[in-house]
Amino acid sequence: MSEGIVTINVGKRGINDNLINEINTLLEKRGAVKVKLLRNFRQNLSGSGRKELAMEIAEKINGRLVDLRGFVLTFKRC
Repeated sequence: MSEGIVTINVGKRGINDNLINEINTLLEKRGAVKVKLLRNFRQNLSGSGRKELAMEIAEKINGRLVDLRGFVLTFKRC
């Protein structure tokens, strides 16, 4: 099994309970996850909205935001 960081794409369905569960599962297995916000999700997202969204996800997954570059968020397990 590869030890690389897994990337999850967030599309038009947005962030829902299934996505949060998937992120939690991957954090348990891998320790780190990248979440990429695709174009059709981020159309109505402002620059400050990215940071607020990242903090909201971090609270739901009991993880911490490690990196925020463009529209890619990297989380690690606390």
